This record gives sequence, C-alpha cells and structure tokens, in this order.
Amino acid sequence: MLEENVALEENLAKVKENIKAACERAGRDAGEVTLVAVSKMKPLEDIETLLKVGQLEYGENYVQELCEKEEHVSRPVHWHMIGHLQTNKVKYIIDKVVLIHSVDSVHLAKQIEKEAAKKNITAQILLQVNVAEEDTKFGMDTDEVLRMAEEISQFPHVHIRGLMTSAPFVEDPEENRCYFRKLHKLFVDIGEKNIDNVTMDILSMGMTNDYEVAIEEGATMVRVGTGIFGERDYNK
Repeated sequence: MLEENVALEENLAKVKENIKAACERAGRDAGEVTLVAVSKMKPLEDIETLLKVGQLEYGENYVQELCEKEEHVSRPVHWHMIGHLQTNKVKYIIDKVVLIHSVDSVHLAKQIEKEAAKKNITAQILLQVNVAEEDTKFGMDTDEVLRMAEEISQFPHVHIRGLMTSAPFVEDPEENRCYFRKLHKLFVDIGEKNIDNVTMDILSMGMTNDYEVAIEEGATMVRVGTGIFGERDYNK
C-alpha cells in the first residue's frame, strides 16, 4: 500500500510538471491551469493519499459514486461532476459539487435551476460542446452554444462559467489540436459578448492523452485520471 501511495504522489507530481512545461511553451503562467484529478472508479483511499499532498479538485462521472465518496471523505474537497448528468439525478449533487462540467441542454439547465433554487444556491456550470461532432459523445453542437448560453443565462440560480469538451481518443494528441483551438475561439467569442450571468473564465478541455496540447491551446482546466491513478478495471 505504501508503494501505491508513493506511485500516486509521483504520478501527480509528473502531471503537474507537464502542465508547467506546457504553460511555458505557450507563454502562460502555470497558475492559470487547474488540475482536476478524475477519480471515477477509484477507491476513496487514493483520494485520501492525494489530499495529503494538497490535491483538492476531483472529478467524478457517476452521481452515486460521487455522493458516497463525498459522505465518507475525511475532509472537504472540491467535487466536479464531469459525466453525463440525468435530470432526475441533479437533486443529489446540486449542493455537493463546485462545478458541473456536463450541461448539454437547456432542459438540463432548467432542472439545475429548479434544484439550486430549492437550496438557495447558485450552481456553477460549464456548457458541454461536442466540438468534434462525434456520434458517441454528449454535448451541444458548436453552432448552438451561443443561443443556449443566452437562454440559460436567464436562470437566476445558474451561472455559466465557460465551456467543456471531451475530444476524440487518439494515439497522437496533435490530432486534437484543431478541436481545442476551435473551442478556445468559441470561448473567447462568447466571452466578448458580455452576456449577463455568463463569465467565461473556465475552459475545461484535455485529458490524460492530450492535456498538454489542450493547455497550449488555452485550456484553463484539465481532467486527468489514468495519468494519475493508473488504468481502470471496467470489469469490476
């Protein structure tokens, strides 16, 4: 177990080094990029190990898993809902997460508004964009994001903080540079419109296989799972 803990800490340190190097290549400050450790399907013990070295941001894909970990974790952490969120599950996580990355419809945003109003809180959200137009991925089409942002901005208990995408899984991360560049342009364009209740200060893109390229193209938040926790066993 001690060896596993050391490996986790070393993996985290390596990812942080890579983030710093990518920022240097892009002429950016490493402080501009937030690392979300994607802990889905990984035991709470792994999170506890990384908490000891200061990692506070954790991404989960499944509502039940997030709620169980939130209930048992030894100290408060910043939970991110990064997986597809069904409307009937919103109520379970609305007051547990600092950010919902995966808002892909006005319908879902309406439910978030409803549940946030009940708790008298303002939900912080990102609009999920299917920038590569993959049939297997959730997300808005790029040409509908602005319209949806304007509509969702009317909800008083929902605050749009930016955009998120999951790029295709590719062997060569350079293949995703065009998608990251496209999303960054959309991010900047919407930000320049100064829509009330839309801040556009978070661009969540880049995962284990391509986060360095994403940072070079303007990501302010990256979601790294395998690069920190190792491969997942989906047969469990």
